[in-house]
Amino acid sequence: MSEEATKDLDENGIIRIGANVEPGDILIGKITPKGESDPSPEEKLLRAIFGDKAGDVKDASLKASPSLRGTVIDKRLFSRVTKESNKKGKNVSKNQIQQAEENFARKTGNLRQDFLARLSALLFNKVSQGVSDLYGADIISKGSDFKLDVLEKIDYENINPVKWTTDKNTNNQIKLLINNYLIAHKEFDAELKRIKYNLTIGDELPTGIMQLAKVYIAKKRKIRVGDKMAGRHGNKGIVAKVVRDEDMPFLENGSIVDIVLNPLGVPSRMNLGQIYETVLGWAGKELGVKFSTPIFDGAELDEINQFTDKAGVPKYGKTYLRDGGSGELFDQPATVGIIYMLKLGHMVDDKMHARSIGPYSLITQQPLGGKAQFGGQRFGEMEVWALEAFGAANILQEILTIKSDDVTGRSRAYEAIVKGDPMPAAGIPESLNVLLHELRGLGLSINLD
Repeated sequence: MSEEATKDLDENGIIRIGANVEPGDILIGKITPKGESDPSPEEKLLRAIFGDKAGDVKDASLKASPSLRGTVIDKRLFSRVTKESNKKGKNVSKNQIQQAEENFARKTGNLRQDFLARLSALLFNKVSQGVSDLYGADIISKGSDFKLDVLEKIDYENINPVKWTTDKNTNNQIKLLINNYLIAHKEFDAELKRIKYNLTIGDELPTGIMQLAKVYIAKKRKIRVGDKMAGRHGNKGIVAKVVRDEDMPFLENGSIVDIVLNPLGVPSRMNLGQIYETVLGWAGKELGVKFSTPIFDGAELDEINQFTDKAGVPKYGKTYLRDGGSGELFDQPATVGIIYMLKLGHMVDDKMHARSIGPYSLITQQPLGGKAQFGGQRFGEMEVWALEAFGAANILQEILTIKSDDVTGRSRAYEAIVKGDPMPAAGIPESLNVLLHELRGLGLSINLD
């Protein structure tokens, strides 16, 4: 592998935090030994130049998939502790545990110092109303001043954090401060225990796995044409067009609409919930209230009209919009309101895919399907009917043979393209041979003469 390919990898072969990831970049470097096989001419050359060891391994690195673009925000390496690694790493783990304990002592010391400074600032010029522990024993007697040396000696895990002073607001702040201090202290303690456990016992990994590496990549995307969105009522769809604010339709008062939905998505699906939500959402925003309309016991039209009238919202939410481009009024009124819309995980960037040549199925010799396998687009039964209807016989024959599972025809077509010769005649698709073998498996003797 080149230096350019491995420039962002650390000593364990894992990509560094903060690295920008592009498709094909190595995320986790890995090499595996090759089995004994006859070396190809290229491998023979490599072995002659670099020695026998160079050709004994192959690159098995985890690489970024075709649509993966982002920034590495975290990485983890989990290891199982074995007897051999335990013997070698005993001294190393002792040093690491000692270092972790020192870090813990430093962090907790800084935390306590900060906590006491804030607490003493809160209690400045305040008189104690009696501070006791959880068992009722007096720590600071009533009428005493809060002194820093006394506050430093208190065990805050067993202290009663209520009614330290006469001021209710100060008491609430003291209680919150003590709770936050204890939570932060417990987090540091849990982190130390986790580090000690990992160094002495190791991570719990599936059987047969010695090490497991994980890389976390953050992807930041703006909504674009082809992204999928949905409301609360099964009203899903993809973004057809994205325009600037000034080109969107707007109300009479000049406020623009954020999203325009096709009205044809309502009647056939009969999900009236989205209409209820749109109209009542607008009325609720104006009135500052929330609505709930359960199924079979929902709001009546008269009730909705009462609330829309009260909120000063058009009846049924129907109002005239103006064209964002020309400013002219649209011919028919539109239902306008406020509705909750969610961006779904089905984003167009993850689905964009194209293939020229690629992997084929071992049995049928047809191209694999799906983006993950770098597969082809299925030309199905109905697409075949479309070409048959147009009489496009040559295109159809090409699709069903040399562009699919005619193995010999594929290689001959490739040669013809390279040499500039006319395309050869199509051969027999491999799927026919599969069918013949299945029929022979039923005990039928079939031969092509």
